[in-house]
Amino acid sequence: MLARVLAVLWYPAAILVVVVAFVVVGSLWLATAAFDRDRLVTGRVLRGFGSALARAFPLWRVRFEGSLPPGPFVLAANHRSWLDVFVLARLPREMKWVAKAELFRAPLVGWLLRMSGDIPVWRGDSESGAGAIQRAREYLEHGIPVVFFPEGTRGRDGVLKPFKAGAFDVAAAAGVPMVPVAITGTAEGMPPGTYRILPSRIVIRILEPIRGDAAGLRGETRARIAAALEAR
Repeated sequence: MLARVLAVLWYPAAILVVVVAFVVVGSLWLATAAFDRDRLVTGRVLRGFGSALARAFPLWRVRFEGSLPPGPFVLAANHRSWLDVFVLARLPREMKWVAKAELFRAPLVGWLLRMSGDIPVWRGDSESGAGAIQRAREYLEHGIPVVFFPEGTRGRDGVLKPFKAGAFDVAAAAGVPMVPVAITGTAEGMPPGTYRILPSRIVIRILEPIRGDAAGLRGETRARIAAALEAR
């Protein structure tokens, strides 16, 4: 009964968080846009609001294993649910997110992503993909990590999908490590394709960084994430 009540309350709480985030992030964007070209202030504040969405349902028990390396890196995580985004927002670094461009057209959410300097990419559009890769490399050159979901979309069947090349091309070209992250429990907490909110134990495993060429990074990252998911 308690879980159902908390689940019902999560959605109005989430709407309130998004509205407040828009006011706060928008105000900060106006105040800092002239000198904070990498949107470090607005980005970090937005991650805080995203983290609040993960905390708004107390029956999501979240545990982190491992730690992020210093300096710039590319983070690659498996993707099962929108909840992945909220829990990763709890990581203690400002990182720029590569996300499908459709999100950037959504009211409030899209404006927040733009004001925070995140990177849109149109799936299947090579010119958009090249522009996203260039922006990601620029952030890395400025010491700012970048986040990819290399499957390209949420996996609804629980099977890890093939990884797209973009994240690994970026890491290899920039000479930065790839940080694989294996996430479990988010599909149970917020099942894809539904509006259900359910109790779940969520684990975010930050695996050892990897260096190498793009092809090697792609294969090794997927293999390590797959092994971590199987060992849950």
